Formats: sequence, C-alpha cells, structure tokens
Amino acid sequence: MFGEYIEGNFGNSIPAPRLPFAEPHEPSVPERVRGERRKFRTIWISDVHLGTKGCNAELLIDFLDNVDSETMYLVGDIIDGWRLKKKLYWPATHNDIVWRILKRAKRGTRIVYIPGNHDEMFRQFSGLHFGGVEIRRAAVHETADGRRLMVLHGDEFDTIMLAHRWLAFVGDAAYHAMMALNQWVNAFRQKLGLPYWSLSKMAKHKVKNAVEFISRYEEVVARAAAQRGVDGVVCGHIHTAEHRLFPHQGKDIEYWNDGDWVEGCNALVEHEDGRMEILHWPEEIARREQDAAADATFEDAARVPEAA
Repeated sequence: MFGEYIEGNFGNSIPAPRLPFAEPHEPSVPERVRGERRKFRTIWISDVHLGTKGCNAELLIDFLDNVDSETMYLVGDIIDGWRLKKKLYWPATHNDIVWRILKRAKRGTRIVYIPGNHDEMFRQFSGLHFGGVEIRRAAVHETADGRRLMVLHGDEFDTIMLAHRWLAFVGDAAYHAMMALNQWVNAFRQKLGLPYWSLSKMAKHKVKNAVEFISRYEEVVARAAAQRGVDGVVCGHIHTAEHRLFPHQGKDIEYWNDGDWVEGCNALVEHEDGRMEILHWPEEIARREQDAAADATFEDAARVPEAA
C-alpha cells in the first residue's frame, strides 16, 4: 500500500503491487492545527477512493488535521485499484492523505487496514504489518463499554458483487460518471458560497430500488454479525452512513456504516465512554465556521469603545 515491499512476519520481503505513491515527503497541504484536536477512542473511515477524481481529499485532509484517536480502522476501498488500472490519477493531495495516515501510525495510533473490493489486491497480505499499519481481512473491536463489533468492508454480502461481478464494473463506471457531474455541481455551488452537496446521495434516496437494496444489505450484514456471536457490525461499501438496530433472539444487533469520502464525507467515531457517533464532516466544518464568525463578532463588539 505505502511502498514497494512489505516486510513479512519472518523478515522476508514480499513484492507488493506498484502504485503511484511518492517517497516520504512533506505534504503539499501542510498539516494544520487549529487549537487542540478532538480526541476519540476509535475512528472508522472507508471508501475514500484515492486515485479517483471523486475523492474529496480536501475534506478528508481537514478531518485528519482536526481529530485524533487511539485506534483508526481503514474499512476498505481506501485506494481505488479498479480505476487506477484504467487510468493513472494521483494528485498531490492523495499523497498528503497517505502521509497523514503514516504519520498518525508513527505517533502511536494503531492503524488497522481492512481492504475492500476496490483495493482487494491487498487482501493477499492479510496478517502482515508494514509502515505501522496492520492489514486484516476482518477484525473484532471491543468498545470501552464492552460491546464486541465485527469490522469488515462489507462487499462479502453484496449479491451483485458475488453473483454478477461484471455488473458491478458497469455500475462502477456509471457511478464515476455521476461523480464527475457532482464535481461540476459543487464547483458552481462553491462560487455561489454554498456548502458541499452530494448529487449521488440525493439520487440514491430518491430511487426506490436503491433504497430497498440498502435496506436489505443492512439486514443481511447485521444477521451475519449475530450469527458470529458479536453485538454488532461496522462496515462500509455502500457509501451510506447509518446506524440501525436489528432484533435477533431477544437482543438488538447494532449495524453501523461509516459512510464514505466521495459522497457524504462521513466518519464513525467512538468516544472514551464507548458512545458512538457518525460525523458528517461538511456539517462539522459549517458549524466550526459559524462558531468562529460568532467569536469574531463578539470580539469586535468588545473592542468598540463605550459611548461618551
């Protein structure tokens, strides 16, 4: 993932797929620190799709510069190998994200990388560690309050991926066409001073079949978690951040989806007490800017001399 060779458990070097990562360097977007970072026990992100124009790299960089955690799970499709096979696209900001993840690992954060279907070429290295990053096929995370959550990308439960792989590639091409249109829409909105908005996210909520697919997918994944004897599941894959409870044999199984960094720009976080929350980062930025504007207004008002 982050270099040409992976060091195995016995010190031997295993050739890794060549990808367009530069050597360690200072990022093109300097690491920004706005006061103290927000601290979480755990962070989950997935579906970044580095190597595509749809990746909202600037928003993810802002997220990484404003949060910290003891553990971070990269829950698949961090790199889009499907698109990189067709056309090389790797801007400096995508290297900046890699740099930030590796720096986080160097600082002592536990980084667990669970490859998805778009970066499935790394699944063959499951069980290995390199650059401070653990590669796992799946994981079980224990929250601060004792719940056990299965963590996996989720394409294992996608019937289209399993039965009709060719159709998944067709859908991927159509999806990226919509992402290109989404870029034009948001460039226009930015000129008007409007916040980020996802065209594809709106379309999915409007199309009945898409809604039904998502609902079935969530139920199937939650049932699989229940059969494995855990309390819940964290996954990605369908680019829809969500929290639902599914009853199973007298208890509720938690379903968490950490969303994506193409459409919704979401992350799932665990607080120190075990409480979990989905962050919608464009909304977090808007709230931060509103607070900064309010503070500036207050300071300006405080500097106005009292009338004689």
